[in-house]
Amino acid sequence: MRNDKWKFEKETSGSIVIRDLDIEKSMSQKELIIEAGRTEGQYWKDLWEYRELFYFLAWRDILVRYKQTAIGITWAVLRPFLTMVVFTIVFGKLAKLPSEGVPYPILVFAAMLPWQFFSSSLSECSNSLIDNTNLISKVYFPRLVIPTSSVIVSLADFFLAGMILLGMMLWYEIWPTWRFIVLLPLTVVAFAAAMGGGLIISALNVKYRDFRYVIPFIVQFGLYISPVGFSSSIVPDKWRLLYSLNPMVGVIDGYRWAILGKDISLYLPGFILSLALVVLLFIFGIHFFRKTEKTFADII
Repeated sequence: MRNDKWKFEKETSGSIVIRDLDIEKSMSQKELIIEAGRTEGQYWKDLWEYRELFYFLAWRDILVRYKQTAIGITWAVLRPFLTMVVFTIVFGKLAKLPSEGVPYPILVFAAMLPWQFFSSSLSECSNSLIDNTNLISKVYFPRLVIPTSSVIVSLADFFLAGMILLGMMLWYEIWPTWRFIVLLPLTVVAFAAAMGGGLIISALNVKYRDFRYVIPFIVQFGLYISPVGFSSSIVPDKWRLLYSLNPMVGVIDGYRWAILGKDISLYLPGFILSLALVVLLFIFGIHFFRKTEKTFADII
């Protein structure tokens, strides 16, 4: 046995410890290589490795969202329900807009469900970086984790409001068909639309805090130009394609088509256009966010 390779040490307990000096030497000489662009190259791998942080942030937001409120998570159901009541009275009773042969309340609520998810996700995503300033300025992790995790809270509210929709379907005797399976990909499209717009605004919000005040206006304005309180069929045919430049038009029309059955028609050209715009918005949102992400810690 080579004496220069092995070292024998006697501990206070009386036991003998044999240490490999070659291994210790190699460990002490291990180099830390800092290479330009290395973090960029493994960004998506890091995003997967930080998935536990994603779960933690999402669960934290869910716990604190309705903390110290009198009725708690009931707000997730009450807000879209009361909006549906107001829209039914204004557009259905007073303006007497057509409902395409289905009860007006469920026509509105079938559209309110994806819109509430989209608007809430957009607001949470847009403000997420500012709400986590201390975390961003002190610790490295893929910043994309924060806006993505914020959308999970809105997804929880979405499922709770979905229970009301199922109850209304039973009340009006509207039974699910095979079209119900389309709701899942349509929800993914609504998620992509909220993420695309949210990533752009959240990145801009870091440098220009004015966007924090613009977001509520965008959400409120979008509610009235989207076919939530009325059917998009009232839009003249020559304007339908132009109207579909609003990405949520295709999602809302798709939800009504999937939920309300054969009585609801789907304007296919406008639907395809809305989906294409959502894909472009999502891709551009990620690209813009990644391009500006490296400056967040310096200016936030």
